[in-house]
Amino acid sequence: MTSAVPSPVLVVGCGLIGTSVALALAERGAQVHLEDHDPRNVGVAAEAGAGTSDPVEAPELVVVATPPAAVVPAVEDALRRFPDAVVTDVASVKAAIVEAVDDPRFVGGHPMAGKERSGPAAGSGQLFEGRSWAIVPGERSASSAVDLLERTVVEIGAVPRRFGPRAHDEAVALVSHVPHLMANLTASLLDGAPDGHVDLAGQGLRDVTRIARSDADLWVDILGHNSSAITPLLTTLRDRLDTLIGAVGEDPSAVDGLLKQGRAGTTTIPGKHGDLPTDVTSVFVPIDDTPGELSRLFGDAAEVVNIEDLRIDHEVGRPVGLVEIVVLSGRADTLVEAMRAKGWSAYR
Repeated sequence: MTSAVPSPVLVVGCGLIGTSVALALAERGAQVHLEDHDPRNVGVAAEAGAGTSDPVEAPELVVVATPPAAVVPAVEDALRRFPDAVVTDVASVKAAIVEAVDDPRFVGGHPMAGKERSGPAAGSGQLFEGRSWAIVPGERSASSAVDLLERTVVEIGAVPRRFGPRAHDEAVALVSHVPHLMANLTASLLDGAPDGHVDLAGQGLRDVTRIARSDADLWVDILGHNSSAITPLLTTLRDRLDTLIGAVGEDPSAVDGLLKQGRAGTTTIPGKHGDLPTDVTSVFVPIDDTPGELSRLFGDAAEVVNIEDLRIDHEVGRPVGLVEIVVLSGRADTLVEAMRAKGWSAYR
């Protein structure tokens, strides 16, 4: 069976995203070639099965996976070296890049996927499955180039979504860049906290601060390239924070309004399969941290309900975890009863 992915492909930049793109394409039969300014990154990626360091003569597709500041020269170099190739990038900022590269064979792209870890060793061919991938053509991007990129994105499991360059940058400022800053600001409060205070941390704090572990240098680059979209949102947040500071302990109705506005905002976030969230309820099940227990729990729960989401919180100082199983509200009682019948201490 002939692979539907383009081949050969050149991936320029073997960090987390570049290596993951290479792995995803290689796993689907593409001949992938790798380049990076650091040959050690190429070696790690190649050893993981992402491709080869051998030179490529005529790639069908070039994927530039460098930090934002290096994308434009890397794209222009690829367009010059390979006159028949379609060229794309994966940077999280698009307007400056797409507007700087005026070529029919270039189509901007941005996969909405990542990890707290960076580098080629963190790469995964499954990183993009079910994730949105922004397709951001320029004014002169050829329809054939756009189609090739969209087909490639679908083949590696992602969901292509077309955006204009400015609209893309405004969208990622809202759903990615500003949330990242808020996570870091919250996490910064923990640095130097009094002894014992962080011992009380639960899953909520871990959820809020998880992405603060990301590569700071990369994020300085990203934020600097999208300041025009980020600054208005930070200004709005500052105004709401000022309101909250004045209202806490003084004006319960104002606090209530801000909390309800936040709650309403969460209902707009796409849930499973990209649909808007449905009415769900959490069922909690304590579980021993021993081999096989999590698999048994999944099996028992899956016999009864369709699991919408799942989280695990580990108890401090004990070999025990608490599994939160999110199900449709009408099925929560059924799940609790079924899990108790199988010996689990389930509760809502």
